[in-house]
Amino acid sequence: MRTPAWLGPGSPARDPALAVVSLAGGLVLYGVGLQPQFPWDPDVPEQLFLAPLLLACVAVGLRRAATRTGLALGTAAVLADTALGVSLGTALVYTQVLYDACVYGPPRVRRWLLRVTVWLSVAGVVVGSVLWGWRGAAAGVPFVLGGVLPVLTGVSVRQSRDQAAAERARAEQTARLAELDRRQAVLAERARMARELHDVVANHLSAVALHATAVLSAPQLDRSRVDAALRVIRESSVQGMAEMRQLIGLLREPADGADEPTRVRLDELDRLVERVGAAGLAVRATVTGQPRPLPVGVDLAAYRIVQESLTNALRHGTGTAELCVAYEPTEVVVTVQNPVREGGGPLIGAGAGLIGMRERAALLDGRFSAGPVDGRWRVHAALPTGVAR
Repeated sequence: MRTPAWLGPGSPARDPALAVVSLAGGLVLYGVGLQPQFPWDPDVPEQLFLAPLLLACVAVGLRRAATRTGLALGTAAVLADTALGVSLGTALVYTQVLYDACVYGPPRVRRWLLRVTVWLSVAGVVVGSVLWGWRGAAAGVPFVLGGVLPVLTGVSVRQSRDQAAAERARAEQTARLAELDRRQAVLAERARMARELHDVVANHLSAVALHATAVLSAPQLDRSRVDAALRVIRESSVQGMAEMRQLIGLLREPADGADEPTRVRLDELDRLVERVGAAGLAVRATVTGQPRPLPVGVDLAAYRIVQESLTNALRHGTGTAELCVAYEPTEVVVTVQNPVREGGGPLIGAGAGLIGMRERAALLDGRFSAGPVDGRWRVHAALPTGVAR
């Protein structure tokens, strides 16, 4: 049977209900004649024992609202009951008061109650032994049952609750840290996607813009040159759309039976060189070392670095560039050099490509440098590939 909601943990009605139940139990014991247990004066009316019982039940009702006040009232009630002759009902209710003081009271109250009840138990044993011999040691048993055990139980429950609260706080903190890590991962993924989109789209759009500008600025071009420029614009647009689809495919969940989208690879540089050559950049490409399959991240990063470097050479160079790809035992090294056109102002968005290339190399624990060397612009990237082969 479930506890009613109005008597659930934390409900304001729970403490008064417990006080009423305690009073009812004490009245039952009074009705069956179980008090007083030790009548010091037979002439004391039994009705007087109801006053300490009622005061102890009030103390139970104050267990959470005013713990120390309830403890004081309960202690006064049990002392008054003891002076009258000790009734079982008040003694039992007082054990609840001690338990509640340990569970809901401050740590100092718990420590104080434990010391007092232990010393009272020891004193009962000693006094009983002195007065009635070794059998008198049993005088300490009521103090142990009515004092030490309720206090120890309350201390144990309070420690368990404190430990549970600490575990909940630790779990909440862990959840918050996990949420922060997730958000950081989302931001990092968005930044990576932005760099990838820049590399996929901006390079091809740059070639489109350059050739469109050339056609518009020279209206007297013959038909063959116009056709050549339009072919470059079309090829760059189609290639950009294809790579855009590949990127979007990588971000989607692969369907059952569908092949993984094809990624651009470093061994496809010949087609990249052909495209930039058709766009007006003469590239002299050399490959040293033994070409081999590379890790996907290294393969893609090396290709994008070369692509961005050749695009920059097309924008700001004089029409020629040198490309060198070196397959080293533990890394692949790409180098792009080109003369810089004099008087060429920076384009809108210039600098984003260098940042993207530098971050790609850093993510792979590689080395990257870009800058003027002997009058030429030089991009150099060394990307580790793992153990030597």
